[in-house]
Amino acid sequence: MQIEDETGIYLVKLARLAAKQWIVEGTRLKAIEPKPAQVETVTGAFVTVKTKTGDESSLRGCIGYPIGFKPLVEEVIDLAKSSTMEDPRFPPVKKDEFPELVFEVTIMTPPQVIEYENPQDLLAQISVPGDGLIVEYKGYKGLLLPQVPVEQNWNKEEFLSFTCRKAYLPTDIWKKEKITVQKFQGVIFSEESPNGEIIQH
Repeated sequence: MQIEDETGIYLVKLARLAAKQWIVEGTRLKAIEPKPAQVETVTGAFVTVKTKTGDESSLRGCIGYPIGFKPLVEEVIDLAKSSTMEDPRFPPVKKDEFPELVFEVTIMTPPQVIEYENPQDLLAQISVPGDGLIVEYKGYKGLLLPQVPVEQNWNKEEFLSFTCRKAYLPTDIWKKEKITVQKFQGVIFSEESPNGEIIQH
């Protein structure tokens, strides 16, 4: 997937502005004009928010959809609210936290089911770095973005195991059962520091 730098930069700035308006004013931001043509693309996306102090960063919220339902520009505005105010793992972000927050937008390719014969064949079709994973089994579902195994220094086996754990499944279930695994790729744009330079990863 080819995403222009101006598109990624626009979306990260949009996420920050939208989140701040939701939290400070309680209203939905309107898309900023002019906007790059690519932001009208309908595809999956995630907005990730981290607290960064010095060289240390920690997750503060992350919400998204692997398949797009609306143009990216509208999706990111809504996900900015969800990731800062509605992630069930964290309390809502407060306005005095903004000076320490870093915003990141991941633009996703459509997920593809991995067809495999055995666990070794499954692992062979997963790339780290490169792929994100979605695991499904008997109603349970978990997703991890492509940047997660890189940030955590996981190999392919660890990445798949932790994705199973994200689905509330045993970490070794992929070795014993025929689970459904999908992979996808993502183009990642993020601030290097709070409200700082935005680069593609």
